[in-house]
Amino acid sequence: MLSTSQSSPSLQQGMLRRVHHIALNVKDMQASRYFYGTILGLRELQGEEVPETLKALFEAGEAANFVTPDGTVIDLFWKPHLEPPHPDPDKTFTRTGHLAFDIEPHLFDQAVEVIRQNQIPIDHGPVSRPTGRGIYFYDPDGLLVEIRCDPVL
Repeated sequence: MLSTSQSSPSLQQGMLRRVHHIALNVKDMQASRYFYGTILGLRELQGEEVPETLKALFEAGEAANFVTPDGTVIDLFWKPHLEPPHPDPDKTFTRTGHLAFDIEPHLFDQAVEVIRQNQIPIDHGPVSRPTGRGIYFYDPDGLLVEIRCDPVL
């Protein structure tokens, strides 16, 4: 059980620098590579860019690595027999809420149109809030993904 005592050891604020990578298990590697690389436009790591620890999996087609513009790496691991608890994403329990990508406000409507034209299942949105706009949709494995932007000032 997690201790909430003030005397518990802890990392100081600022010690963690950034998210290094996010690892996702995917059922269909081809569909996921297309989704993250082509539809979302993330750059796939190739050759010497692939981490040494993942080269064998990469060469076997069991891993793919994408990098976001801020340098966060998204690792995809092929797990073809891994089934979600429920095939309906609305009824699937996961400890992951969603993966969110930020976009410039003037590009938001274009992103929404790309999602629609590719017939990506939309959970909800676009929504407008005081914090900006967002649209929520599903990747090929049912992970909820958001594209959001800051409000136009």
